Amino acid sequence: MTAANGTWRNWARTEAVKPQRVERPASIGAVQRAVRAAARGGQRIKAVGAGHSFTGIAVATGVLLELDALSGLVSVDRERSRVTLLAGTRLHQLPALLGPHELALANMGDIDRQSISGAISTGTHGTGARFGGLATQVVGLTLVTADGELLRIDEHENAELLPAAALSLGALGIIVEVTLQCVPAFVLHAVERPLPLDEVLDGLHGPEGVVETSDHFEFYWFPHTRSAVTKTNTRLAASAPTRPLSRMSSFVDDTLLANGVYAVTCAAGRVAPAIIPTVNGLAERLWSNREFSDLSHRVFATSRTVRFREMEYAVPAADVPEVLRAVDALIEERGWRISFPIEVRFAPADGLWLSTASGRDSGYIAVHRYHREDHREYFEAVEEIMTAHAGRPHWGKLHTRGAAELAALYPQHGAFVALRDRLDPDRVFTNAYLDRVLGETAATAPGSGGALGAQTGAPGGSAATAPTAGALDGSAGAFDGSAGA
Repeated sequence: MTAANGTWRNWARTEAVKPQRVERPASIGAVQRAVRAAARGGQRIKAVGAGHSFTGIAVATGVLLELDALSGLVSVDRERSRVTLLAGTRLHQLPALLGPHELALANMGDIDRQSISGAISTGTHGTGARFGGLATQVVGLTLVTADGELLRIDEHENAELLPAAALSLGALGIIVEVTLQCVPAFVLHAVERPLPLDEVLDGLHGPEGVVETSDHFEFYWFPHTRSAVTKTNTRLAASAPTRPLSRMSSFVDDTLLANGVYAVTCAAGRVAPAIIPTVNGLAERLWSNREFSDLSHRVFATSRTVRFREMEYAVPAADVPEVLRAVDALIEERGWRISFPIEVRFAPADGLWLSTASGRDSGYIAVHRYHREDHREYFEAVEEIMTAHAGRPHWGKLHTRGAAELAALYPQHGAFVALRDRLDPDRVFTNAYLDRVLGETAATAPGSGGALGAQTGAPGGSAATAPTAGALDGSAGAFDGSAGA
């Protein structure tokens, strides 16, 4: 919710803006009226969800639409295990909505505070070599376009646009409904164990590799330690017996230690960096060695209350060991003391135009810093390593890449820009962040795809006037997060 003084801030406090007007539509018709009014008045308009992006992707300098009231279940197709939801529905509300129908999301990320439209639009993902991010579960959606009309995109209408619209950065219109392909409800058996870091890295891939042989595998590595906290989740039928964490164990592990104590130790590490290696070693031991089973959503998602800054890059999955070892060497070479763990997850290749896993099996490496620490030097140096491995930045997390660089990483970048030109030629839905990553004006470069390319999914080039990457001093959504402030 926007503050009483009219200032909107994201969760991480990296972005803030005082929009010209805030609207809270409670119906799809109200969204249409808001878009038409903004277009007539020459204003830009953006929808915001829970504000869990670290970048300025949702910053609205003109009209800000808060979609909290546009929430809930629209319909259920029991035969095909599909549900249609209003765009403002929060992920943590889904278990109550899907449970009576014995359905669940096939995969989830590790937080569930986001809105469904925000989560798919920024590329929110979990982990699992056979299970893609949330946007890969989208089989249909409805957009309000720049002229205020409704555009339905699914297998029956405008099907060729789904690979672009399912993960669209909010650049094509205001999403008002989302149809998801769900799966029968299931149980996850979770095993969390510390293992030597080199053993984990050497055993990631191959016929017996843990990534390929596990349903869902991820690990955390605390810099300055030599082991990793591994998390392996195995899918079981909904009828399987469960052994959930006790209320006390959950409180101690996930609330007291993971959030309360960690907030104190991060604050102490900021004042006395020399203690960080010792604290990391302690945290590594306290946060591991447990086994439990529960309904999927209770295992996938955890509570995060310690505020931090995050940058995450997707690299080819096979490159993860080399990249992580390079980051390890970088930290030691620079003499930094990094209190937050590095998180590593995996996803299969998909066909979405702007998915970070588009066309390649991907490993996700996320680096963090406590929100009261200066993250810029660390993130800048790590980004150079990611760039050397053709890394693609998470759209909702801090990075400095611009349209020209991103067009070289995404074969369909030009086709997406051409579709944006067709659906929003006057850039009603743009902001500084979208101008940086997609380009400011209509695509005119030869081979950019044009409208025909956008309709057919033909690969295209980049926007002709793509800006360069944002500078590290805070321009256009760079690492200090000051864009829109």
